[in-house]
Formats: sequence, C-alpha cells, structure tokens
Amino acid sequence: MMYLYALAFSFLVVVLLVPVVRKLALRVGFVDRPTRRKIHAAPVPLSGGVAIYIGVVLTAYLFVRDIALFRAIAVGGGLLVATGLVDDAFKAFNREFPVWPRLILYTLASLIPVWYGIRIAGISSPSSSSMILFTPGWSLVFTVIWVFALLNMVNFIDGIDGLASGICVISSLTLFIAALIGYQQVTALIAVALAGACMAFLTYNFHPARIFMGDAGATFLGYTLAVTAIEGTLKGATFVSLLVPVLALGVPILDTAIVFIRRLAEGKGLHRADNLHTHHSLMKWGLTQVQTVSFLYLIAAVFGLMSIVVMLMLY
Repeated sequence: MMYLYALAFSFLVVVLLVPVVRKLALRVGFVDRPTRRKIHAAPVPLSGGVAIYIGVVLTAYLFVRDIALFRAIAVGGGLLVATGLVDDAFKAFNREFPVWPRLILYTLASLIPVWYGIRIAGISSPSSSSMILFTPGWSLVFTVIWVFALLNMVNFIDGIDGLASGICVISSLTLFIAALIGYQQVTALIAVALAGACMAFLTYNFHPARIFMGDAGATFLGYTLAVTAIEGTLKGATFVSLLVPVLALGVPILDTAIVFIRRLAEGKGLHRADNLHTHHSLMKWGLTQVQTVSFLYLIAAVFGLMSIVVMLMLY
C-alpha cells in the first residue's frame, strides 16, 4: 500500500504543477521554437523538467527522507535541472549553450552518487561465488561512466512527443519490480515515485504535446534511473544481474549505440544533433508519431519483461 501512496502522491504533484510551470514558461517565452530538424510546428513550453523534479524529490523526501539515495537524487538531480534550464533558456532564445561547460557539469553530477556512497563496488566472478572488488579509483570510474552515459541517453531519445516520458515509465516500473523481487524497499519507493511523476507528465506530453520536459527533465530522469539502478542491482553485481538494468534501460542504450555507430560511419561528431535516432528513422519509413512511440513502448516493455525474468532467475 505504501508504494501505491507514493505513486499516487508523485502523480498528483506533477499533474498539479505542470499547468503552473507551463503558464509561466509561456509568459516569459521559455519555449522550444520550431526548426527544420524539429517535428513540432508551434512553440512548446520547455519547463516540464521542473515539475518532474519537484514531484520525485518531494515524494522521496516524504517516504524515504535521509537515505543516501534520496540525497544523491536531490542534489545531483538539482544540479542537472539547473544546468538543463540554462541550456533550455539558450535554446528558447535561439542560442547554443557551449558543450564543454555542460559536459563538466554533467560529470560533476555523475560524481555526486559516489560522494554519498552509491557506487559500483565490484562484480561476482563467473567461475566462483567470490566477489571481484574494484579499487576505489575503478569503482569511481565505472560509476561515473554509467551515470554520465544514462543521463545523456535519455536526453538523446527525447525527440518526439511522449517518447522519453513513456520509456521512463516502463523503465522505472521495471526497476520497481526488480527492487521488490530483491527486497529493496527504498529503491522500490524511488522507482515508483519516478514512475508516478512520468505518468503524470505523459498526460500532457503525449502527442500533441502541450509541454516538453527539456534537457532539465530528460537529464534528471536519466540520472535518477542510473542511480536507482546502481542501488538496486549494480552495486555488487553478478555477471547475470548486469543484464537487469541494461535490459530495463534497453531502448535508450540501444538507440544511443545505433546513433553513435551511424555518426562514426558518416564522420560526424558524436555530440552533434541530427536525425539519425531510431524514432526519426521509423518516421521516415512512414510511421506517425503515435505509431513510432507506441512501437518503441512495446520494445521497451519486452526489454522490461526480459529484465524481470533475469531477476526472477537470480532469486
């Protein structure tokens, strides 16, 4: 019942906040304006990430409070939301936020879970029950790479109405079920709070979207999923359990891998925005936005079910 309360509270907070932040964004011109690369035809407010952040953090505070996982999400997520809002402000006024400051701040945010003791500590040996412990340096490196990669991957898939928010609903519910199977109450509460916030936002973000989450929301969602996955299954993973978070987050991981391979093949910069993402390709093949998003939801659900099967095999 506690999980249902957390889901409902997070959902309610975001449902009530989105109209407020949307109205403020329209008033000050904080909107994503149409360009040749973008699909929407009219300016759309970019402030949804603020509502998502408040919904998740407020719910986590009420239900888990002074747990390290809550502090890591509140502090690291807050830094990413602030960075994303600056980035989104640049876009709203037809300017480009420099890459290097953004990368530095993303790296700093990726270090915050380590500061709170949330790190990938080691991996079980495939030939025995013993644990291969990473040195503090390697533990830090693997943790930062995982968090940095995921916060960017979710940002990458936020290209059409409802895609990132819907995929994050499926991924967070998958991590929630995995946490329940693993008897991890705190991780389950964070995951279900995230699911509730994303469900609420999706009611405004599904096509035709009335608001976007912006970089502020997408990087926060990726970060929170990455940190929750570490606490849930990656902290001291077995080789098999590595599949749980990888499958749970399969769509953004697979999309990023495909895009990077295509960019390298075409000699483009890895950080340059383009139309090479999976959702762009599906729409070029003739699918509508709703059909594209629904198809990718289905793929994410399949990955999620596979992740849960792996988790059940472990327990």
